[in-house]
Amino acid sequence: MNLKILLPFGIFAEKTGVARIVVETSSGSYGLLPNRLDCVAALVPGVLAFETKEEGEVYIAVDEGILIKTGMEVLVSVRNAIAGAELATLHETVMNAFLNLDTQERDARRMMAKMESGFIRRLMEFHHER
Repeated sequence: MNLKILLPFGIFAEKTGVARIVVETSSGSYGLLPNRLDCVAALVPGVLAFETKEEGEVYIAVDEGILIKTGMEVLVSVRNAIAGAELATLHETVMNAFLNLDTQERDARRMMAKMESGFIRRLMEFHHER
């Protein structure tokens, strides 16, 4: 299989000759072999594992995203990815970096919503005063 891992700003990794891929979804781990039917899967923050003859088994921490398999092509589009050799370290990275980032983003969105509603309220008050 050919694996391409995409980030919002570019290509993180492009591998050929991939024998198998394992990703994490909201329903649990999901394995892909070359002859598997085409599919789409929503990914959760976790560890993506793939195996090639040249590199052996490789682990990459990935943020939430989507996986699309069509024929021998597998595209993985995620918000963030970090390569590393040790599985335990990558799992800890997922827990600390990606899941904490989600909390920070949620807080930032909540603050932006408050600012927007305050701005709209003041604009409406100004409009009614005229």
